[in-house]
Amino acid sequence: MSLTGEFTKGIWKENPIFRIMLGFCPTLALSTKAINGIGMGISVIFVLVFSNLFIAALRNVIPSRVRIPCFIIIIATFVTMVDLVLAAYTPGIYKALGIFIPLIVVNCIILGRAEAFASKRPVWDSIVDGLGMGLGFTLALVVIGIIRELLGNGTIFDINIFGAGFKPALVIIMPPGGFIVLGFMLAGMNKLDLLRKKKKSA
Repeated sequence: MSLTGEFTKGIWKENPIFRIMLGFCPTLALSTKAINGIGMGISVIFVLVFSNLFIAALRNVIPSRVRIPCFIIIIATFVTMVDLVLAAYTPGIYKALGIFIPLIVVNCIILGRAEAFASKRPVWDSIVDGLGMGLGFTLALVVIGIIRELLGNGTIFDINIFGAGFKPALVIIMPPGGFIVLGFMLAGMNKLDLLRKKKKSA
């Protein structure tokens, strides 16, 4: 697959949330606001890109018997960097993301890309893969966050859209709302894929 293909696959074909079904815990918990999706997404992109880079660079050095602990140490290093930077420079986002920043260490997306891709591919391919997967994760979080924030609070990025007379559907920003919005989005994407397949076969 070309580098362009490696990059774009994470946005649609192998989107971590909508296709591979990974990272649901932070997705459902943090997508009550669009800004949370951006903060979490950028954090995951940083960790994915740099952990993929180092794992790919060291793939012939790390013994296979201890590869998972080594991967976790590398990932934890970059997660700690993200945690400290957010705490120092963006305390609002840091507080909103809470425990989900340190939990990036055990996020299935990060470890999955390390094991399935970066440990088997060259450095540049692994960087592009991490960037594409991270961007796909970020876009999914932001889109879900926009829908939930708009319907559940009447705002987008804390900007009031509908005015004072709007009656929000509070269930959308509650835990069940995350499942509802995610379910409709998954159904919509599957429908689009079916329509595309029908057009190709016609």
